[in-house]
Amino acid sequence: MMATLNYHHLRYFHAVARAGNLTRAAETLNVSQSALSTQIRTLEARLGHPLFDRVGRGLELTEVGRMALDHAERIFRIGDDLIATLGRAGGGSEPLRVGAVATLSRNFQTRFLAPVLGRETGIELRSDNAGALVADLRTLALDVVLTSEPPRDAGRDLLIHPLATEPVMIHGPPDRLGHPDLATLMAEGAFILPSDPGIRSGFLALGERMGVAPRIAAEVDDMAMIRLLVREGAGLAVVPAVVVADELASGRLATAPFALDLAARFHAVTLRRRFPHPALAELLPA
Repeated sequence: MMATLNYHHLRYFHAVARAGNLTRAAETLNVSQSALSTQIRTLEARLGHPLFDRVGRGLELTEVGRMALDHAERIFRIGDDLIATLGRAGGGSEPLRVGAVATLSRNFQTRFLAPVLGRETGIELRSDNAGALVADLRTLALDVVLTSEPPRDAGRDLLIHPLATEPVMIHGPPDRLGHPDLATLMAEGAFILPSDPGIRSGFLALGERMGVAPRIAAEVDDMAMIRLLVREGAGLAVVPAVVVADELASGRLATAPFALDLAARFHAVTLRRRFPHPALAELLPA
């Protein structure tokens, strides 16, 4: 059985890994280079593997060293989160850390965050793919993840909060929507589809039932780009109204009066925690 890990040694290793040099790390930690070298050797002995290769005057992480650095950063991040969390419980304040899937509508994100915008605590918002965001949620680097599709490997550690279900409609310049029925519109129009597989397959299946093969002008994984393309006349957007809410409000775009029987669903994902960020109580459904 491996001996208990000494986190003091791990902190020294982290400093050396980040500096790439014993001398710089020793100066940062205010210890002697020989003492720091001894701490690193002790940690290597505990782990049973070398952590660095000496290259010229510097140090490069071995494969085990890279693994150890990844774990060390997660451990220290969790420690920082513990301090921040308990600080919040005692009246302190930390920013709400929000992850949003890169394809998610910016308008929807703004609407979700509206109740806490302008607070002194502030918001840190990051976009990435769902897998990366959920991984950061699990290491406590994020407080909540916004997505249109909940993670398949949710497990018991994650909570899925349904936020909204919005009908998907056809939107475009008003002068391009003067068709007598949906079948004619689908036969004569060119369409911009989001990369959401549910919307795409549902729209194409609808066309097949009508005996129409709609022309797809573009498939786009960025809702902001869909807004730009439909404004520029590249096609008609097949999206929830929230995506083009500003353009609809200004009259630049209109919505075709035909139901598609398609819907987009929005979810928030959080980790089961004893001390969640207090702002989440205002944002998530009871």
